[in-house]
Amino acid sequence: MERAVNHPDLQIDWLRALVAVVDAGSLSAAAPLLHRSQAAVSMHIKKLETALGQPVLLRGPRHLQLTPAGAELLGYARRMLELQAQAQAALFGPDLSGRVRLGVPDDYASTYLTPVLRSFAGRYQGVEIELTCEQSTALIPQVVRGTLDLALVSRDRPQRGRLLFHEPLVWVGAPQHEVWRKNPLPIAVYEAASLARTAALSSLAAQRRAHRVVYHSSSLAGQLAAVESGLAVAVFTRCSVPPHLQVLQNLPAGFELPPLVSMEVSALRSKASQGSAAVDAMYGQLIATLGQAQSKSGVA
Repeated sequence: MERAVNHPDLQIDWLRALVAVVDAGSLSAAAPLLHRSQAAVSMHIKKLETALGQPVLLRGPRHLQLTPAGAELLGYARRMLELQAQAQAALFGPDLSGRVRLGVPDDYASTYLTPVLRSFAGRYQGVEIELTCEQSTALIPQVVRGTLDLALVSRDRPQRGRLLFHEPLVWVGAPQHEVWRKNPLPIAVYEAASLARTAALSSLAAQRRAHRVVYHSSSLAGQLAAVESGLAVAVFTRCSVPPHLQVLQNLPAGFELPPLVSMEVSALRSKASQGSAAVDAMYGQLIATLGQAQSKSGVA
């Protein structure tokens, strides 16, 4: 009679660490999500790899990558964590309920909001999230009026909201068109109150670079269309530049584009939402996750 092979248990804390590291993008960014030190998160991953007898993550100087075993395990890990949350809710009742009206600009949504929502939804399944995607200039008045509870914004003045991180602005063009060689320089801009528009026009004026506005759009999709078609160059937040477009730096002499400021990205909360436990939880999640945003470019 064959003897059964005893495989080690895969502890839930190890699986939670794997999911958090993948969602956050690095060990250092995952640590505050798990309320543990970076060393503790690293130890959980090592114990998971020891139990499996093979690595789940490949660590590079600026990124991490799942191994085939890690990619296969990740789906099971998410399902197990979801089942655990459902079991806790069924046996003990939901920890939290209510609604959070959350705002975020398009260019921050994918890079920064996705890990926030993943972590939040896994912990607070009883909370309904109502998401609004607009430019910061449109979101800020809604938070002030109380029609939004919370927003991630590029702040328009010092001390507006809780500062989380700085997001660089960069000049962007389509490499096959080399629009940056034209004189005057054709540029695409956001709406009149946009901080990115102000930064672009101010920097060109300071450089005394001849330019003309050829395209207006309040949406990221509209800006992308202008750049991809070769109509203009534009100013994007660094996190929103797709890989097929070129960040315009180290251009030939005579065509250099002026340096740009960075955006101060903050969590802005309405006064009307004070006292809401659901909004408290989302506000805390934004701070815990995005206060580490500067670490996401590499695995620490």
